[in-house]
Amino acid sequence: MVGSGDAMNATVSKCEVIDGVLAVNKEAGWTSHDVVAKVRGLLGGSKVGHAGTLDPAATGLLPVLIGKGTRIAEYLVTWDKEYRAQLRLGETTDTLDATGTILENRPTSHLTPEAIREVIGRFRGEIQQVPPMYSAVKIDGVPLYRSARAGKTIAREARTVVIHELDVLDIADRDVTMRVMCSKGTYIRTLCADIGSALGVGGHLRTLERTRVGPLTLDRALALDELIARHSLGGLTSSVWSLDEVLRDLPILVIDGQAAARVSHGAPVGWANVVSTKEDRGQHEVGMPVRLHDGSGRLLAVARLAEPRAERILIEKVFVTESV
Repeated sequence: MVGSGDAMNATVSKCEVIDGVLAVNKEAGWTSHDVVAKVRGLLGGSKVGHAGTLDPAATGLLPVLIGKGTRIAEYLVTWDKEYRAQLRLGETTDTLDATGTILENRPTSHLTPEAIREVIGRFRGEIQQVPPMYSAVKIDGVPLYRSARAGKTIAREARTVVIHELDVLDIADRDVTMRVMCSKGTYIRTLCADIGSALGVGGHLRTLERTRVGPLTLDRALALDELIARHSLGGLTSSVWSLDEVLRDLPILVIDGQAAARVSHGAPVGWANVVSTKEDRGQHEVGMPVRLHDGSGRLLAVARLAEPRAERILIEKVFVTESV
């Protein structure tokens, strides 16, 4: 028999209305889609998506977008990411990670820690990467992993990515643990394979944990069990990053009350409606996304400057539904 307190908690949890981003600590074996489906089920069919896919074998931070949070994915794709990765030297695999078939083994006993660190240091900064065959990149509309599973190898063009920071944390025999901070579109599997190749012994990604995505950090992420427990008590809302918090890298323009009322209908505003900004006007470039706040500090919308002198500020995403 369900007690009255249990019934009340169940009602509260079902009534939670959430808009924002939930930082989930994904465990190994779950796909990113699995996590999204689980959260969607908990929230009773709310709109749920994710930003930045994690492979099933990888663990760590997965940003889950909820409600109106699903509308800001396009602004999040430029986020830098940080990982803790373990490189296994001397073994190459067909998938470039530990889930694949070992293709070749080579001895590594001749490698010194100094030589390993020196070669790894060459991969800092702007580098070229060829996307792995086992990836979701599409060539002629077909994901590469489908071609790979069919035994095909497709020609791929190298892409430019940026490795902002690359630190060796530990070297234990042939396993090298690294901290990687990189730009969007970086494949850590490819990075590991390329480092192994540069050392002349080959290598693959043994383990991967994502520790940061933009402003989201793993220390504020919830494991699925904890997420479920908090939801059952109606307390999941307090764990969600607000839209304003997640978009904090976008400049803020505070607009007057008259313009704020128009924003709820998606109407453009002009610079004459801007009452304050923390940035110099000259720093607002054409095409730059900005946050629009009202006088109370509430996030109204994301907009984009349409003209060189910013006389028109076009509304892209409205987050208020009533007149303000």
